Amino acid sequence: MNTSYNKTYIFAITLVATLGGLLFGYDTAVISGAEKSIQAFLIEPLGLSTWLHGATVSSALVGCILGGAISGFFSNRIGRRQTLRLAALLFLLSALGSAFPETLFFPKGEPSIALLITFNLYRILGGIGVGLASAVAPMYISEISPAHIRGRLVSFNQFAIIFGMLVVYFVNWGIAKGQTVEWINSVGWRYMFASEAIPATLFGLFLLLVPETPRYLALRKREDAALGVLAKVNGSLQRAGEIMDEIKHSLGDQTRARIFTYGKKVIVIGILLSVFQQFVGINVALYYAPRIFESMGAAKDASMLQTIIMGLVNVVFTVVAIMTVDKWGRKPLLITGSIGMAVGMFAISALSFNNVIGISTLVFIIIYTASFMMSWGPICWVLISEIFPNKIRGQAVAVAVAFQWFANYLISSTYPAMMEFSGGVTYGFYGLMALLSAFFVWKMVPETKGRSLEEMETLWKRS
Repeated sequence: MNTSYNKTYIFAITLVATLGGLLFGYDTAVISGAEKSIQAFLIEPLGLSTWLHGATVSSALVGCILGGAISGFFSNRIGRRQTLRLAALLFLLSALGSAFPETLFFPKGEPSIALLITFNLYRILGGIGVGLASAVAPMYISEISPAHIRGRLVSFNQFAIIFGMLVVYFVNWGIAKGQTVEWINSVGWRYMFASEAIPATLFGLFLLLVPETPRYLALRKREDAALGVLAKVNGSLQRAGEIMDEIKHSLGDQTRARIFTYGKKVIVIGILLSVFQQFVGINVALYYAPRIFESMGAAKDASMLQTIIMGLVNVVFTVVAIMTVDKWGRKPLLITGSIGMAVGMFAISALSFNNVIGISTLVFIIIYTASFMMSWGPICWVLISEIFPNKIRGQAVAVAVAFQWFANYLISSTYPAMMEFSGGVTYGFYGLMALLSAFFVWKMVPETKGRSLEEMETLWKRS
């Protein structure tokens, strides 16, 4: 196999594309520092329910579901690069609109139902950007990368998502540090949302410098342009021609099948992988981290500092997963992670029932998040990309991802009301889901390590 390629060029292109992943993480986690201020500014003055606060905090997920659903349409119609540019624009509009929802329509600082709706619409707009980026950024990297380094480069996108969350934890902490609660509730939360405008603008500008993917260009019969990109990526016109022949052959052999061609089991497994990834409660920890730490006795700025510690743990253990997934296999990592999450959540539940607040709580939250990040965080996406046979992969992945965003919304929006009922019961429920996820993986999920995609097709035919 010819393994030569233009390292500087492909790394630069990958870095630009992973800004989409960074913004994915930034947008989904920025609410963690602002959600209590939103409650104080928009929910409590209007006498609205805790449930509505939860729905507001999670409103971006409505956009995520929509963005994921329409990503295939846009990426095929206007291209991968143009779809990412659209996502960058949506990120920018959402950042500024969420920070200053009164602009053009309402008097500043006066809460109303109409203003709450407008704020939610801006958050949904950003969610559409997240949905587009979550689907198209990995696709772009995959289609532009040389085959022998594609997996490593695509994995950078997952790292970028976690890194984006860590960055916004630092930003939120920096904005809130040393400030009064009154200032944060009136002004600080606006700065938190507006800060996203900086990476969104950089993403949009850098996308002006990168090419469209060769696969999309070939789909559009622009073979000369595709050949030019391949030559620049691989550093050789001869090698570019060989790859171009392979792309044309692949496109000529493409076939489609009904989603249940290989039975319902493979689809159910894909859906349950997505649902369990959310039902173990990880996005509660991401969205509500400062509130969780505050409820356990930390001051406002201290709670955000503890959130940063959690973000660092996320980054480190995501790297652990990337380094071990092809050595240890998917199932051992998932089962190990499920057990670790169950230990963490059941311990937090017990501490909550006994009103014990202290460093032990932080330790068990770190055990929980570390267990998730080394397992279900990245490995779920790996399995969803591998487990479906070639002929139904596009349709099946779309179904699984749609269920994932819906489960994300369901868990995140119900958290405040569940906590109002009982913190111990809430964390116990997430611990139970972690145990069930381990049993599910043990009994139903096949090991895909070392198997080709064609072998997976044979596996489901045999089943």
